[in-house]
Amino acid sequence: MNKNSSAVISMRETTREFTYDRTTMLNLKIQRPVVQLYFNKSAQNRINQHYFAKANSFYRTAYSELYPQAVKLYRESKESGFPFHAFEAIMQFEITFNERCHLSSYSDSYQYTGGAHGTTLRSSETFSLKTGKKLALSDLFPKDFNYRGFLLGQIITQADEIMEKEQIFFDDYRELIVQNFNPSSFYLSPEGLVIYYQQYDIAPYASGIIEFTIPYSVLGSMPEC
Repeated sequence: MNKNSSAVISMRETTREFTYDRTTMLNLKIQRPVVQLYFNKSAQNRINQHYFAKANSFYRTAYSELYPQAVKLYRESKESGFPFHAFEAIMQFEITFNERCHLSSYSDSYQYTGGAHGTTLRSSETFSLKTGKKLALSDLFPKDFNYRGFLLGQIITQADEIMEKEQIFFDDYRELIVQNFNPSSFYLSPEGLVIYYQQYDIAPYASGIIEFTIPYSVLGSMPEC
C-alpha cells in the first residue's frame, strides 16, 4: 500500500446493552473506521470527524428514540401477555476503495424494532485524501456533463439484462430507477463507480439493496491524485 496515496484504516467497535426492568430492551453495536494519513494530518482529522459524527448520531438516535420505543412495547407486551423481542441497532462500515488519493466507504444501519424483519439503510461517502473533502457525485465528472442522464442510461441497461435472467425488480423498475435515483447513493470500488438503491426503491425486500457498477472503462478514467 502506498502511504502517499492511501490511508491506514483500523476499526473501532462500540457495543452497549440497554436494559429496563432487568430485561434487555436494545442491543447496540457500532463499528466505525479510524483513518491514519502519514502525509496529511488535516485531512485525516477531517475524515475522522465525519466518521465519528456519523457513528455518534446513530448512537444518539438509538438511545433517544429506539430505547424508549422498546420500553413502551415491552410494557404493552407484558400487560397483554405477548412475548417481547429486544430491539437491535447495528451500524457497520465497509471500506470499498483506498488508493489513488481517494477513500470510499459505505455504512449499513440495521434496525430491528420487533416486526417480522429489520430494515437496513445504506449511506456512503467518498473523500479526497489530499484535502479531506467529502466528494459529490458531480465531482467525479467533467463540469457541465450530464452525469445523471449518462448513469441512468447505464443502470437501466444493466437492469434490463438482469430482468431477462431473473425477475428480481418491480414491474415498473425503469420508472422507479429514475424516480429514486439519489446522487448521494454512490461509492467507489476497485471495479468502478457503484450506484445503489435502498430496500423497496426498485425491488421487493427480499432483493435487498440493489447495486449497479459502472466500470472505469465505461467512465473513461479512474480517480487520480
